[in-house]
Amino acid sequence: MSNFHDSDFEHLRKLCRLGFSPEEKAAIFESIQKVLGYVEQLGEVNTEGVASCNFVLRSMLKNQTRDDVIKELLPRDQFLSNAPEQIGGMVRVPSVMKATE
Repeated sequence: MSNFHDSDFEHLRKLCRLGFSPEEKAAIFESIQKVLGYVEQLGEVNTEGVASCNFVLRSMLKNQTRDDVIKELLPRDQFLSNAPEQIGGMVRVPSVMKATE
């Protein structure tokens, strides 16, 4: 079985800033141990001579794109109604650069 101990679990819990009841902790701890046991079991599989696989599906090798479709623009009033702030008929955004002298 894996070398995943309660101290490792506590460290992981603190890093993730998680909080749960003792019952939840026991269930999660058991689940993690099962997953790690399964991963250890996979390590026993003989993969000698098997080429590495970077992608499960060949279709993932190319970008999935769609054709651009020109549609009607939203009316300005409707567009601006979704903006949190507006000024002079334009969307107001926070400053990203400071002015220098």
